[in-house]
Amino acid sequence: MKRVLILCDVFPPAFGPRMGFLCKYLPLYGWEATVVAENTSDEYTAPFPPRFVETRWVNFYPQCPQWLRNIRWLLTFAADVLVGYKDLKMYHEVKKVCRAQHFDALLCSTFRSFPLVAASRIAQQYNLPMIADLRDILEQCPQEKGEYTEHKLKMPPLIRQAVLKSFRKMHLRRRNKALRQAAAVTTVSPWHVETLSRYNHRTELIYNGYDPELFYPQTIPSRRFLITYTGRLLSTAVNNPALLMQALRKLTDEGFLTPERCRVQWYVDEASRRVVEQEASKEGVEVYMDINSFVPAAEVPRLLNGSSVLLLLTNLSSDSGTHGIMTTKFFEYLAVGKPILCVRSDEDCLAAALKEAQAGLAASTLEEVCDFLKQQYALWQDKGQTSVTVPPCILQRYSRKEQAERFSLLLEEVSL
Repeated sequence: MKRVLILCDVFPPAFGPRMGFLCKYLPLYGWEATVVAENTSDEYTAPFPPRFVETRWVNFYPQCPQWLRNIRWLLTFAADVLVGYKDLKMYHEVKKVCRAQHFDALLCSTFRSFPLVAASRIAQQYNLPMIADLRDILEQCPQEKGEYTEHKLKMPPLIRQAVLKSFRKMHLRRRNKALRQAAAVTTVSPWHVETLSRYNHRTELIYNGYDPELFYPQTIPSRRFLITYTGRLLSTAVNNPALLMQALRKLTDEGFLTPERCRVQWYVDEASRRVVEQEASKEGVEVYMDINSFVPAAEVPRLLNGSSVLLLLTNLSSDSGTHGIMTTKFFEYLAVGKPILCVRSDEDCLAAALKEAQAGLAASTLEEVCDFLKQQYALWQDKGQTSVTVPPCILQRYSRKEQAERFSLLLEEVSL
């Protein structure tokens, strides 16, 4: 059995499904993993304990009173920008792991640049072929919105924009240098492949996906027409529910929908709750909203299977907007065989994948949303549930198990 060292910014039980499920299935293809990741306090609870993989946690934020936590974060942020503090600390922790055992390859999965710099140094020092896995990249979000920062920077607008510009430039410089040194790069959408190929010609597409042991169709009739969303809303620049709210208003005015028969279920964090409440109030449809906290990930398949329509919130892909975002929930939605409503259509990778899967609608107009909801509502009234049939070849492509095999083959190639 070969061994791969995985460095990542997050890992279960924090939100890190891509690497979590990869570690679950890699042993089937002859690879065992050791993971080094940042210790986070993410609210997400993984659907499985990471007991099947050796994990070492790196803590960048020592315990302190609540009133000091913003200062603690700001100091760490400043040290990271100025001297690459997080990568430096990660590098020294990983060296301890490498002294203790042999590895055949290194895989680094990240959202920004951390811990790519540490991974690149380790790969060179220990002569390990490195695969850089980019789940998200800075270019996919509007630069002026700062959607890629961990905290909202509270400062005067002009100063904030200057900080964000410097922050972006620093991370891109660090990331691109590491990408050029990687044996291969993997990423999550065709748009991401096109963008990252500028820095490493061997950039391959491995989508996010779903775990076939957790997500599959189940028959759960519902007494109400349920529209369900699970996850976060970063902002309306990235996740825009406006068309849904407008459709609810229009269908209510027409007498087609009522709050007694139709509910919109949200399973979100507190910041997302505020976005939902604000957007619903614009159209006066707050009465339809059932806003809940996150649920344990193991409960999500049941929620999805008991729904009538599954909601994806995106925005138009453009030079000034978002690009190439294909959220994990899209693949989990496909796996349970429920109709998907994507608003606002990105008119790009996600819309194309949804159309190929014949699993729902990526809507660009209010009329499209209203017609789709009327159609699905009629099916629900007739049968007590809704469903779609996704071609098996497409579902297999998005299976985490299948994707682990693709990662294993790439690891074999670079480690020869």
